[in-house]
Amino acid sequence: MSGQFGGRDVFEYAVLRVVPRVERGELINAGIVLYCRARSFVAARTHLDEERLRALDPTVDVEGVRAALRAVECVCLGGDAAGQAAGDDAGRRFRWLVAPRSTVVQPGPVHTGLTADPEAEAERLLEVLVR
Repeated sequence: MSGQFGGRDVFEYAVLRVVPRVERGELINAGIVLYCRARSFVAARTHLDEERLRALDPTVDVEGVRAALRAVECVCLGGDAAGQAAGDDAGRRFRWLVAPRSTVVQPGPVHTGLTADPEAEAERLLEVLVR
């Protein structure tokens, strides 16, 4: 089974949330992770609104948050940049990134959709859900 529906493939995505003070539970959306199995595609797109983040916590380590978001992007890229996940396929890297965790950068729930262009879909979701 190809997974195609009218030339479109199933994809999964999760919003990346920044929770500067985990004990308070307040968050901002700062990116998305998208996976399309049919195309072995996984990518992250991020955008950090520092002003909104500092409104939640004026003492937040912005550079630390940026580093965590970059790490997600690197895991998506695979290869040496992915660290321990370097040898994993796109699906395993996606599943690892969307596993629940109690850290400053957390994935939201996984959602699904259909797309003919996963790259364009990642950009669209960043615009709609983050910016």
